[in-house]
Amino acid sequence: MSDKDDPQGEVWDEYVWERFLREQDKNTEKYFKLLEEYMDHPDRDEIIAGEMGWSVFSEAAETSGQFENFLGEAAEFLTDDEEEEFDSEFEEFTNSPIYSDTLRLHRWINRLLDRRADLRENPDAAVFATRSAVCGAKLAAALCGHETTELGMTIAYLKRALHAANDSLAALGRLVDSGALDRRRAAAGRRHVFAIRNSIVENLGRSRLEWRERYGGN
Repeated sequence: MSDKDDPQGEVWDEYVWERFLREQDKNTEKYFKLLEEYMDHPDRDEIIAGEMGWSVFSEAAETSGQFENFLGEAAEFLTDDEEEEFDSEFEEFTNSPIYSDTLRLHRWINRLLDRRADLRENPDAAVFATRSAVCGAKLAAALCGHETTELGMTIAYLKRALHAANDSLAALGRLVDSGALDRRRAAAGRRHVFAIRNSIVENLGRSRLEWRERYGGN
């Protein structure tokens, strides 16, 4: 839902969205831990519903479906025009320079791990690869369907993408410090991450400027 279409007239800023997303992270983590723990239990759904605090089983089934198939659930709430607009925004994102940068980074990481079997078991290499992937996912969430999502949510996801990019750079630094990766290859990896990071910062600046133009404030 876009800011201007909120029927309650309430607009969430980036900080409210961040609190909401953190709470969703906790709920998602708790749900999957419970699912793993009670996977083979005959009363699995009822037990999970109780642990999650869901009042009725039907609510549990609905919410678990949202966890497991978020995009499919969300698509049901889009009109034909909104779905077409979302598809157009996604296509625009996949044709954008920042998307190309994320693809180049992922290809670089895949080639590195293909050539260096020893790095596949290295914890810092795993952090570097996974946080780079998370960065790309958060960017997609932030920049796809901008007109059908709240601006505060866009900013919150961009901040998450920036955090993931910083984590990737930190992991890369640890790989160099430990001697697991030479400085030449690390420099190439940093160039890829910094290209993405710079684009995130630019998008954050534009989004916050748009927020001030719409709603005022700092």
